[in-house]
Amino acid sequence: MDIVVNEELKAYIDPLTAEEDEALERSILAEGCRDALVLWGDVLVDGHNRYRICQKHGLPFQTVQNPRFRSMEDVHLWMIDQHLGRRSISDFQRGVLALRKREIVAERRTRAATAPDPATTADAPADAAPAQAVADSPADAAFNSREAIARAARLSSSQVVMIEKIQKQAAPELVAAVKSGTISLNAAAAVATLPAEQQIAAANAGKDELKQAAKRVRESKRKPREDRDDRDRSVASASPEGPAESDELRALRQRVAELTVENEALRRQLAELQLQ
Repeated sequence: MDIVVNEELKAYIDPLTAEEDEALERSILAEGCRDALVLWGDVLVDGHNRYRICQKHGLPFQTVQNPRFRSMEDVHLWMIDQHLGRRSISDFQRGVLALRKREIVAERRTRAATAPDPATTADAPADAAPAQAVADSPADAAFNSREAIARAARLSSSQVVMIEKIQKQAAPELVAAVKSGTISLNAAAAVATLPAEQQIAAANAGKDELKQAAKRVRESKRKPREDRDDRDRSVASASPEGPAESDELRALRQRVAELTVENEALRRQLAELQLQ
C-alpha cells in the first residue's frame, strides 16, 4: 500500500537531534525495523523516522492499524500519550505536550456540551452513540487541572506554570534555547518576562548571557521586596510603641493595667483598715 506522510503529524512532535537520528539509523541497519509503523488508514501516525530510514536503505518494515482512531484529534491524543511515556524527551517537551492535550480535551468537552445528542434525533441510526460518550474517552478523563497535567508530564505544578509562561511570553529564540537545553526552565521563565528584543539579544549571545539575564530579572524582583521590608522595619522602630501589636496582645496589656489599678486600690483599703 502507498503510505501517506501527513506533514502536520510529522511536525507535531519535535524532531530527533542529529545524534539521536544517527543512533536510530545505526540500530535499524544492524537489527532491522523491529517496531511496526502505526497507520490510520493509509496515513502514517507513528514511525516517521523509521519509515524515512527504511525508504532510504530499501529495508522492509511492518505496519499496524489502530482501530480506535475516529478523528485527527484521536490521533493527536494518541501521539501525545505515546511521547509522554518516553524518557528521551525533555521536561519542557513533556510539559508542552501535556498542555496540548489539555487544549484538545477542553475543545472536545465544549463541543460535547453544546452539540445535540445524535441518539435523540429523529433520523439517528439505532446504534448511534451519545456525543458525551465519545468526548469522555479514557484519554480525556480527569485532565482539567494543573495537577493532572503535572502528573501526566511527570513534572511539578510549578514547572507547568513556568512552561505556560514560556509558551505565552517567550520569543522563538528563547524557546529554542530551552529545547536545546541551553537554559533551564526556571531561568527561561524569568527571561521570558523581558521585552522580546532583550530576550532575543540574550539568546543570541549564548548560555552565559542568558544566565546573567535571568539573574538580573530575579534581582530586580527581589529589590522592591527588600525595600518594602526595610520601610516596614523603619516605621516599626520609629514608633514609640515599637512594632505593631496584635489585637489579642493589646487586650492582654489593657487587662494587666486594669488589674494593677485594682490591686493598688485594694492595698490602700487594707492599709486604712489596719490604721483603724
